[in-house]
Amino acid sequence: MRNQKGFTLLEILVATTIMGIAVVGLLSSLSTSMRNATHVSEADRVAQIARNKMEELLVDARLPFQGTMEGAFDNTSGWTAQIGPFEAPPQLQPGVPVLQRIALVVWWKNGENLRRYPLEAYRIAEVPRPTP
Repeated sequence: MRNQKGFTLLEILVATTIMGIAVVGLLSSLSTSMRNATHVSEADRVAQIARNKMEELLVDARLPFQGTMEGAFDNTSGWTAQIGPFEAPPQLQPGVPVLQRIALVVWWKNGENLRRYPLEAYRIAEVPRPTP
């Protein structure tokens, strides 16, 4: 019997068990990596949408001097912007340029969770003249 070549049944069972454990570990790592890649691509997409919306707000001449604006991208995502003077002199007079702060929050639903991506920017704006 000792001259025969090959593996015993016990050796094959041990090798199969080791391979099974290794494959399960690899598949678990792969699914975690895929889940993380989905989160990263979602965050990248939201960051790009937030930057685009902020650029729209920064160049909008009709943007109110102070207040809140909001909108929706679709049924599961939208945005809210808080607009107001950042640092203004004590006596604000019409026509005086001041630094205006725009605080944008893009929100979206990820399953049951509500996620947020905040972004801030500043621009120079004139204090509006009172409307009669």
